[in-house]
Amino acid sequence: MTRLRRLLVGLCLLGLGAWSAGLGWFMLDARRPAAIPPHADGIVALTGGQGRIEQSLALLAQGYGDRLLISGVDRHATLGDFLRRQPPPVPLALWTHTTLGHQAASTLGNADETATWVHEYGMKSVIVVTAGYHIRRAMLEIARTIPDVRLYGYPIRSPALRHPLHPGTIRLMVVEYDKWLLACLDMARLTRPLHGLLNHADTRPIAPMG
Repeated sequence: MTRLRRLLVGLCLLGLGAWSAGLGWFMLDARRPAAIPPHADGIVALTGGQGRIEQSLALLAQGYGDRLLISGVDRHATLGDFLRRQPPPVPLALWTHTTLGHQAASTLGNADETATWVHEYGMKSVIVVTAGYHIRRAMLEIARTIPDVRLYGYPIRSPALRHPLHPGTIRLMVVEYDKWLLACLDMARLTRPLHGLLNHADTRPIAPMG
C-alpha cells in the first residue's frame, strides 16, 4: 500500500470515527429532558411528532408565552379539528392567542413561517417546541431567520427513543444527525429554490368558535 493510500485510508477511518462519536452524542442529546423555560413573547410548535402541540398548549396555558404558532399544519386543518383532537379541557381563550401556520412543509419552511409571525407581532423572545432529535436543527434554522430574537428550546422526547437500538430508531437518528450536520454548513438553504415559500403564513389569530 502506497503512502498516499495509507494516508487516505487513515483519514477515512478518522472521519468515520468522528462521525460515529458525534452520532452517539446526538442520540444522547435527543433524550435529554426539557428544562423549564423563562417567559417568552411567543411559543412555536413544529408539527410532525407526538406531544408537540399538546405541550405547546400546556406552556401557553401556564403563562410561559403570550402567543402560540403551530407551524406546518395541513392546509385543510381547521380550529375545530384541533379542538376535537386535544385532550379536554382546552380553554377556548387559548385559541384566540393561537395561529395555525399552513405554509411550512420543511424545517426551513418552519423557520420562515416563524419569522413572519414573529415580525408580525414584534416579538423579542420565542420558545421552540419540537422533538429532541429535531431541536438543534430547528433552533439553528430559526436563529438564521430571526437572529435578534432570543430562542429557548423545549425538546419533546420522541416515543421512538424508548427503543434506541431498534433499526428504525437508529435509521431515524442517522438521518436527523446528517441533516443537522448539513444544516451547520447551511447546505439546505444553499440548495433549495431561491424563491422560498410561495406564500406567507397567515398570521391572524384564530377566532373562537361559536
